[in-house]
Amino acid sequence: MSARIRIREFCFPDDHEAALKLWGSMEIGVQVGRSDTLEEIQKKLQRDPDLFLVAEENENIVGTIIGGYDGRRGMIYHLAVQVDVRQQGIGAALLQEVEKRLQAKGCKKCYLLVSADNTEAMKFYEHCDWREMKEDRVFGKEFP
Repeated sequence: MSARIRIREFCFPDDHEAALKLWGSMEIGVQVGRSDTLEEIQKKLQRDPDLFLVAEENENIVGTIIGGYDGRRGMIYHLAVQVDVRQQGIGAALLQEVEKRLQAKGCKKCYLLVSADNTEAMKFYEHCDWREMKEDRVFGKEFP
């Protein structure tokens, strides 16, 4: 990773617009949803602000990752890297830092979701020692 890249914690609300712009620019994988509003991000930050990280270059956000921990399991959301700075180790550095922080909290097992058509992300996570959990199925439910 370039020395010009700095990883830091997300600053609320100042970083919200730039993070939304990055997420919206992703060609596949990250989708902006109703849990990405200013109010919902503020709720997330009240729980574990140290697990929402950004990578910046020249004070511009070029990468994000959101980690969650419920006291038992960890979860990774919104790992995104700006297209023109990919393949420089930014995503791996973000993932490694949030993994380190989750482990420091006592997390023993962590999950993440990858869109079925996002083969590039699957290869990336496998390269970072994550494995597909073929024995599990993911169910979801949205509440009004």
